[in-house]
Amino acid sequence: MTATRGTAGRPRDPELDRRIAQAALDLFADAGWAGFAMEAVARRAGVGKATVYLRWSSKEALLTDAVTLLLARVSDVDTGTLRGDLVQLATQMLDLYAGRASRATMRLSLEASAIAGVAEHYAALRRSQVLAARAIVRRGIARGELAAGAPVTLLLDTLTGGAMMHALSTPPEKLADLARDTRAHAQRLVDFLMHAVTAADPPPLAGTARDSR
Repeated sequence: MTATRGTAGRPRDPELDRRIAQAALDLFADAGWAGFAMEAVARRAGVGKATVYLRWSSKEALLTDAVTLLLARVSDVDTGTLRGDLVQLATQMLDLYAGRASRATMRLSLEASAIAGVAEHYAALRRSQVLAARAIVRRGIARGELAAGAPVTLLLDTLTGGAMMHALSTPPEKLADLARDTRAHAQRLVDFLMHAVTAADPPPLAGTARDSR
């Protein structure tokens, strides 16, 4: 973490650091950057303002560390099959948008570019998502599980967009159930897409590049 170190000889408390970081992420989710303040984070975490300032020198540094520590990163996982890899990707996307940090994630998509430090981390998170998806598709093509001319961009856009929209459109009273078993919906989504993409001789998509990734 980039937090400012406390006084010499006094060990840091990782659990306290995490509690403050969680309070920061929750506050950002509720109030956005305009309502984000060190004092408000301290109140939400149940600690004194000085405790926060001893660890972070600015609210930018605090939110950057909160995002780094608590926001899940979409990563590439090689399961050995295209279906397995896509299920892993969809599950990670659902975890990101259906979990506790879902509202903070949405806030970041709108506001991150204007927040120093956070902007760079969020851009890295998005890059990791794209690189993971590309790696999955390259392996699938190399193994012969996906035709070289398959509509790769549409597949990935539909998969990631479908996972995100399902999480965002799930009623609040059912969101906890989804969060407990995101893999089940990920499997249904991937099976639907695999059937569509691997169907024999799928018709060409007018006006759409076969693969722009």
